[in-house]
Amino acid sequence: METGSPDHTGTAGDARAAAAADAADGPVWTGLPPGLLRMRRLLLLVWMGLLALAAGLLPGLFAGPAWALFALLPLALLVWGWVMLERNWRSWRYAERADDLLISRGVLWREETVVPYGRMQLVEVTSGPVERYFGLASVQLHTAAAATDATIPGLDPAEAERLRDRLTELGEARSAGL
Repeated sequence: METGSPDHTGTAGDARAAAAADAADGPVWTGLPPGLLRMRRLLLLVWMGLLALAAGLLPGLFAGPAWALFALLPLALLVWGWVMLERNWRSWRYAERADDLLISRGVLWREETVVPYGRMQLVEVTSGPVERYFGLASVQLHTAAAATDATIPGLDPAEAERLRDRLTELGEARSAGL
């Protein structure tokens, strides 16, 4: 079995072989689609553009043209945010293993969450109005321990639904013995 394959219906020997392959090769990581980066950059552009307009126009009208230079601060933040958004987007990834789901994220502070399939209580797909406009959805995982709740943002809706169905199926199979 290749790690992350969506439809595995093998025997216990196959599962042991897959676990050994996971240990030897490491997990197969899946990154987030570029639509999430586009959405976040557009939101950054809109908000920093409005802030630059307000920071430059209002002081420029009421205090004089020299005060309009305050518009440069939001524009500098826009350039910095543009780069940081890509670094953050590249840091997000997830891997489906035989017994658990790994979610890794973070640039300065790396955070890796391991969610065992048997501990999952609820897997939901959410999509707000901006996400729907960009054709994105998020998968939210809930467990009994709030510390292991996890989210995978910015997925294609079909992938989010596939992941939800697979995680729910694996969660039911693993929790049957509890």
